[in-house]
Amino acid sequence: MYAAHKAAGGMTSIYRQIGIGCEALFRRVLQDTLDLSDTDVRWSYEVPTVGGKTRTLSLDGRVPLDAIQDAAARQRFHEWMEQSATLIGVDQRIFQTLRGTVFEVRQGYKSKDSKRQNADIANAATAYTKAYLPCAAILSTQIDSDIQLRYRAEKWAIVIGSVGLNDPLVSTYDFMRDVIGYDLGAFFERNSGTLQTELDKVLQALLAPETT
Repeated sequence: MYAAHKAAGGMTSIYRQIGIGCEALFRRVLQDTLDLSDTDVRWSYEVPTVGGKTRTLSLDGRVPLDAIQDAAARQRFHEWMEQSATLIGVDQRIFQTLRGTVFEVRQGYKSKDSKRQNADIANAATAYTKAYLPCAAILSTQIDSDIQLRYRAEKWAIVIGSVGLNDPLVSTYDFMRDVIGYDLGAFFERNSGTLQTELDKVLQALLAPETT
């Protein structure tokens, strides 16, 4: 029972760490492929709290259009932004004010936590006030359809980890390959053995009973 309890808590931590790793990988791909700086790919903002203090909130990635030096890549990204904005019903006059995209990166999104969803919706509203299109990039297909509908209704662009669609407005991997210019799916295929081996080691350690 102790081993099972330890494993349950440990697996939650593993899932969280996988998510953190996905965020870091996503930013690195944006930075290296589009030749952006570390500052370019990060985005945060401050909100007031009780007592006159402020709290810093952040999303997981950013692409400012004017920081993309390659003209073809900049045009390709801008066209993706415009098509994504049209898909979720962003008024063209609002789109004309946008100067880039900010990303919330998730390995998956199975949570029904209304507090988390409300925070994401607030992030999207703030992103628009700062002239950025908010996009949720999910690296797996683990997201419920009702969450997708709610987020799109709140003007989040969403791409999910589907393969074989050839649609960068829907698929994270098609977006990364066709818009950003890096085949993230091939990266995971090349490294799947190493990732699986390391994960197995951690799980075996979590499931092993304590010895005295």
